[in-house]
Amino acid sequence: MKSVDTKLAIVTGAARGIGFATAQLFKQNGYRVALIDKDKEELNNLSTNNVNEKKFCFDISDSTQLDNMYEEILNWHNRIDVLVNNAGVADFGVIEKTTIDRWNEVMKTNLDGVFLTTQKAIPSLKKTKGNIVNIASISGLRASTLRVAYGTSKAAVIQLTKQQAAELGEYGIRVNCIAPGPVKTKLAMAVHTKDIIEAYHDAIPLNRYGTELEIANGIYFLASDKASYITGQTLAVDGGFETTGVGLPSLRK
Repeated sequence: MKSVDTKLAIVTGAARGIGFATAQLFKQNGYRVALIDKDKEELNNLSTNNVNEKKFCFDISDSTQLDNMYEEILNWHNRIDVLVNNAGVADFGVIEKTTIDRWNEVMKTNLDGVFLTTQKAIPSLKKTKGNIVNIASISGLRASTLRVAYGTSKAAVIQLTKQQAAELGEYGIRVNCIAPGPVKTKLAMAVHTKDIIEAYHDAIPLNRYGTELEIANGIYFLASDKASYITGQTLAVDGGFETTGVGLPSLRK
């Protein structure tokens, strides 16, 4: 049953992976959840029969779509309590072969999308004293091979988080960031060779990939009242990977 007192969480990039796991975790904890993704086919494949979740097909990198996106969400449920900026694209390649078009495509979603989606949510978040969790990467905390566009975009998200926290704190809005390490998603397992997997295991102190749920747990913690005095922070959920080496030789092959 719809209640004006039920909190709403928006999760972008929610059709798969970390985004979907995060959306399900919020729903299990009593939130209504708006699942945002630009991939209409993947959204349609999701089974979302629960009245407390709804799918919305929008591309957050396209500023012209955001007004309609928020209008539809607020028509469905008239408040916003949490915004999880999870949508992102990856592009891995050597610097010399990273064209400006590839660079701009990464920045358009990973940085511009986070900025614009947050900006449009602020009026609603002021009313609820809500909070924002941006998803960066350990590639934004330290440099590695083949990540000139991706890593730079995620480093910018970490700085953007600090800027947002500094300015929005006076309204009671908290803004934090999660920096995932290697995560065992279907996509990662499809493209990571045996050498890469072994190299990651060797470099990560916990000697394994993380799970989607482990990242979602970090996101939910930062959005919860248990983190009520935490803002402007970046939490690496990475098995300790950020504390070790800077690159994997297997990735350069």
